[in-house]
Amino acid sequence: MGRRKILVWLQGLVMAFGGGGLFVVTFFDSSLLSFPFFPDAVLIELCIANHVRMPYYAAMAALGSLSGCLVLYFLAKKGGEAFFHKHAGGKAEKIKEWVDNNGFLSAFIPAILPPPFPFKPFILAEGVFQVPPRTFIMAILLGRGLRYGGEGILAVRYGDAALDYLKSHGGAFALAVLVLVLLLYLVTHFVFHRSSSKS
Repeated sequence: MGRRKILVWLQGLVMAFGGGGLFVVTFFDSSLLSFPFFPDAVLIELCIANHVRMPYYAAMAALGSLSGCLVLYFLAKKGGEAFFHKHAGGKAEKIKEWVDNNGFLSAFIPAILPPPFPFKPFILAEGVFQVPPRTFIMAILLGRGLRYGGEGILAVRYGDAALDYLKSHGGAFALAVLVLVLLLYLVTHFVFHRSSSKS
């Protein structure tokens, strides 16, 4: 089955089963396959059609993505270092260093950012370098929840223009998220460092 046929089949699945179909799409997108912008497009389509169910659609998309990520995480944890290096390419060492120092953020940031920001190499790295499952789950669930929830809000507010907005302003959105996360990190690091120094 060609890529186009798979996308048509998945779109039909989403339109027929709503949140359940969206769960399947984001599961495959986060694990075995990759469909840049497709999960975002079908989520936006569903939210436009039914504003009231937007939180449900965003939650199902986030849970499907988490389930797909867990497949990769546990495969990598069982000895996927070679697989990780193959997918990460020349960025492998930088990703390893970042994951070693920032277990939560190294999953949270890729989870919240839209394509073409790399995602799966970081998920594989989380498993390979033994980031605790609880940290990994919380990071993916929070990151994907914020991303899909934000897209749902855009869909309800701007309708069909939401996906075009996301595609054309993806870089600016990614930069804004990175700045916000960096500020939060610096603030929490400073607060915890001061409190530990005092004690």
